[in-house]
Amino acid sequence: MRFFTTEGPVRPEDHYSLPPLERWDLDEVLRLIEQKKYFLLHAPRQTGKTTCLLALAEYLNRAGRYRAVYVNLEIAQTAREDVARGMRAICGAIGAAARRDLGEERLYAWTEEVWPAHGAEGVLNALLERWCLRSPQPLVLLLDEVDALIGDTLISLLRQVRAGYTQRPEGFPQTVVLCGVRDLRDYRIHASSEREAITGGSAFNIKAKSLRLGDFSADEVRTLLLEHTAETGQVFTPEALDRVWELTQGQPWLVNALAYRACFEFPEGRDRTQPITLALIDRAKEAMILERVTHLDQLAHKLQEPRVRRVIEPMLAGTLPGEASEDDRQYLVDLGLLRRDGAGGLVVANPIYREVLPRALASGPQDSLPRIAPTWLTADGSLDPAALLDAFLAFWRRHGEPLLRSAPYHEIAPHLVLMAFLHRVINGGGTLEREYAIGMGRMDLCLRYGAVTLAMELKVWRDGAPDPLAEGLIQLDGYLAGLGLNSGWLVIFDRRTDQPPIAERTASNTAASPQGRCIQVVRA
Repeated sequence: MRFFTTEGPVRPEDHYSLPPLERWDLDEVLRLIEQKKYFLLHAPRQTGKTTCLLALAEYLNRAGRYRAVYVNLEIAQTAREDVARGMRAICGAIGAAARRDLGEERLYAWTEEVWPAHGAEGVLNALLERWCLRSPQPLVLLLDEVDALIGDTLISLLRQVRAGYTQRPEGFPQTVVLCGVRDLRDYRIHASSEREAITGGSAFNIKAKSLRLGDFSADEVRTLLLEHTAETGQVFTPEALDRVWELTQGQPWLVNALAYRACFEFPEGRDRTQPITLALIDRAKEAMILERVTHLDQLAHKLQEPRVRRVIEPMLAGTLPGEASEDDRQYLVDLGLLRRDGAGGLVVANPIYREVLPRALASGPQDSLPRIAPTWLTADGSLDPAALLDAFLAFWRRHGEPLLRSAPYHEIAPHLVLMAFLHRVINGGGTLEREYAIGMGRMDLCLRYGAVTLAMELKVWRDGAPDPLAEGLIQLDGYLAGLGLNSGWLVIFDRRTDQPPIAERTASNTAASPQGRCIQVVRA
């Protein structure tokens, strides 16, 4: 029986899948190969790049006009700046791939023969020249995980590929495809000695085009999920189908991960007589986030990079990432953390990532939280918003100051500590949804616990700025209207210098919004 997969390349005989060659413009790819072009394929991790390259190699070899070989270069990553070791690994990987895919056994011996004369800086060029001169058809070389290489090893690879360009196709591959997460312009190389970025030179002038593998469309998500229905008879409710698209926005790994959990891990999902419901999809989403599955953990780890922080921190704070360069912003798009919406602005790529990012940042403060008695729960286990407010005020007065220092992003430290507190509140019994109001200077939170829905707007009062109360009340009106609520919290974190200690200035009062809603104003 086939299943949804999240590990490695897709195998149609084992996994539900979409035709990989239909995910990019095959006619354009074949045209580039026919024109003897070098080109790039790039996309975020776990979106199907390797599956597409393997399918392309199989297609080309079956057609018989070219000899195509797929090579994964990740094995050379550990060589780092050791060019000799790196090129040994690269030539070995090419030799293994040629033997596996084409039955070509000679590359290992050829590597040893050309190494003494050409050394690490020329061995790849010499090896590929010898191979192509003896090949009955032009060679197409598909190099995956190129941007996993580091420093001088990557520079040497690019320079040798570039050096062979004029010998195509008789003495060098007709086409070389470089595949990785990033586009070539973002291959940031640091020389081992001076540590200065190398961004120019002919080594970086080797591509005719960059192709980007996109996420699934809504129709493709539905088609993939319905393969399970066709094979097992188990249906997805319309709401569940819509929810998978809504949560993932077509990110392939997320689509497969949600569906796998819902259909193969939960007992209710394994009963093929029962439908896959919206509740099962939501449960799968929560489990993935709470477990910090590898894919999500890798994304969360990226938050530590300075160039990621320069973009993400102001986005979470509701301000504009003014200090971030275009390269920084594009880097996050290439990673798949962000996407450009219809108007061209940057947004977090999907609701799951939107939840994972602040959760990951709040994990430090959350781990530092003291034991808190759930005084906000009534005798029947429901949430009492008034008691929750009292508990938060007491918590903030006592623990706010030290916990702010444990937050990784200084600009949004109060937001992260509040979210850490609220995660203790829901503790698996509710949800906390976040909306980023980029450019509006705020973050919106919606806490759902049983029958209670509590909306909050977070604002920061900084030096030189007016009191954000009036603006916050207007903005909160709009947020509450969208949720159909008549009350909410406006939390104003006073981050101005020379203020009294948090314990002295933390207080709350009730105010009316311009639309007459009852607002609990918290000054913290």
